Amino acid sequence: MSVALVTGGGGGIGRAVALKLAEMGSDVAVADIDAELGAETVRCVEATGRLAIFVRTDVSAGDQVAACIDEVESRLGPITAFSNNAGIEGVVAPIHLYPDEVFDRLFQVNAKGVFLGLKHMLARMMPRGEGAIVNTASTSSIRGRAGLAGYVATKHAVLGLTRVAALDVAGTGVRVNAVLPGPVETRMIRALDKQAGHLGGIRRAGASAYANPEDVASVIAFLLSAQAAHVNGAAWVVDDAVTVS
Repeated sequence: MSVALVTGGGGGIGRAVALKLAEMGSDVAVADIDAELGAETVRCVEATGRLAIFVRTDVSAGDQVAACIDEVESRLGPITAFSNNAGIEGVVAPIHLYPDEVFDRLFQVNAKGVFLGLKHMLARMMPRGEGAIVNTASTSSIRGRAGLAGYVATKHAVLGLTRVAALDVAGTGVRVNAVLPGPVETRMIRALDKQAGHLGGIRRAGASAYANPEDVASVIAFLLSAQAAHVNGAAWVVDDAVTVS
C-alpha cells in the first residue's frame, strides 16, 4: 500500500489506524469533521516520517466525500487503502423514548456515511483494479443492546453494506471487509458506557478491560494489506470473546 485515507481519523480507532498504516509505509490522508483533532493526527503521522494531510469532511455529505477523495488523490496519489471509519454514538434510551432527530443523524453519519465512502471510493478503485476498504462496524452489528436503537441499527447497516459491496467487487482486484470491535478505550464508547449505566453498560459482566484502539487498528491494517489478498466480505470480530460468552 502507498496512500491511505482514514475517515474519523481525528482520534480513537481512526488515529490509531492512521499511525499503524504510516508505520507500515503508507502516506496518510486524515478526514474528520474536527479540524483540530485531525491536525493533531497529521502531526503524529508526520512524526513517523510519512507524508500526511488533513481534509475536513462531513461524511454524511456526498459532495464533501467526493471532494475529499479528489483532494487526496491530487496531492498524494491514488488511494489504495481506505479505512471507512467515521461514526458517532448517539444517546442511550429505550425505543419508545428514543429521539427521532438522534436516530436520523446516526443514520446520516454511521450508515449513509459508510455508503457514500464506498460509493465514491469504489468508483475510483474498481477501474484501477486494486484497492482495499475496511468498514468499521461493531459487535453491535451482530447483537442487540438495550437502549441503543440508533447505534445498533446503523452498525447492522454497516455490516450489510460491507457484504453487498464485497459481492459487487468480487473478481475486480478490490476487496471490502468489516472489523467489528467490542468495547474500546475511546471517548465514544466511554460516553455510551456511562449513559448505559442502569441498562447494563456496554461490556459483558466480568470483562476486565476495554481494548486499546491499537488492538483494532492492527486488524484493520492487516485487512488493508496485501497479506489479506484473498479476504473479501469478511466480518472480523475484535472483542476478547464478548460475543461468544
